Amino acid sequence: MCLPSPNLFTDYLGTLPPDWPGGFWLHWGVFVVIIFVFVMPMIMAFIYLERRGLGRFQVRLGPNRVGPFGILQPVADAIKVLIKEDIVPAKGDKWVHWLAPVVAFVPALMIFAVVPFQDGALLADLNIGILYVVAISSVSMVGVFMAGWGSNNKYSLIGAMRTVAQVISYEIPLVLSIIGVVLLTGSLSMNEIVEAQTIPFILLQPLGFLIYFLAACAEINRTPFDLLEAESEIVAGFHIEYSGMKFALFYLVEYAEVLAISAIITTLFLGGWRGPILPPFLWFLIKVFGVFFVIFWVRATVPRLRIDQVMAFAWKCLLPLALLNLLITGIEVTLLPEVLPWPVIFLNLAIMAVLVILWSKFFRLGGGRVEV
Repeated sequence: MCLPSPNLFTDYLGTLPPDWPGGFWLHWGVFVVIIFVFVMPMIMAFIYLERRGLGRFQVRLGPNRVGPFGILQPVADAIKVLIKEDIVPAKGDKWVHWLAPVVAFVPALMIFAVVPFQDGALLADLNIGILYVVAISSVSMVGVFMAGWGSNNKYSLIGAMRTVAQVISYEIPLVLSIIGVVLLTGSLSMNEIVEAQTIPFILLQPLGFLIYFLAACAEINRTPFDLLEAESEIVAGFHIEYSGMKFALFYLVEYAEVLAISAIITTLFLGGWRGPILPPFLWFLIKVFGVFFVIFWVRATVPRLRIDQVMAFAWKCLLPLALLNLLITGIEVTLLPEVLPWPVIFLNLAIMAVLVILWSKFFRLGGGRVEV
């Protein structure tokens, strides 16, 4: 919870009126600019930090030639892709091939319309905000499938079909994990979800957080779930026939989705902008970077799974655990409304530990054999 600030400026930053800075259209225009100014530099920062971080994890330097400590490497990469030749397959569907990166990128950007950077600081405080996020985030899959189909390449199509199967499979446990948060708050508004977190929901919903984190990483195809572009199997997956700026858009989509997932996890489970002493938006940024660090830490540590293991993990592990988490949350909210939250924290942590250990004994991904 934000402490009372010592001056009017930080008080004003604490809560913004719905039409800030004045009028609907001015509010809309200002926050569209804020979203672009927030997303694009954050994507470049994520790219730089991940490449430098992976270098350290893999006992190498990482990018260090362009600018001090290689900090301008994302700018150099952007210039490089802009001057590359745009190649379209002769027998591909040119319109579909051209539209696919746009269809994939725009929904990833639209997610930030309902993400609160601080109290009231968002483009639209929808009363169905998290439902909007779930609906919009799935549209990027259409762009990926268009890329696979329009390229007229069997490896591209295999990668695209893997994406469709993966998103459908992991969307179910992901949504079920969100419902636990909705039960605790009684609202679908992202802003109200943050306001309801007197303590972070990661403590009240540790199993829900774990399920959401894993399912979200699978949906955005982060390692170890990046089967849609598995180099050892299908060369580069759905974007094998892309070059130049269109390839760069797909690259931006990947990191825009990582940024979106980091912001959503911060909002749903980590208390959003809430925190002592520091300004609210700074707390939001710190938590977003913390979630991103964990995501690329997993990428640097865990090897890629097989496609049958990825699908089995969704249906045999995450889905049953998500249903159990939803059942336990419903019982606690109904029978123990006065007990929430502190005693339930330790109960839920114990339940998560027991369920994860039992499920790891009961559930097997399949070692040397293909298991579907």
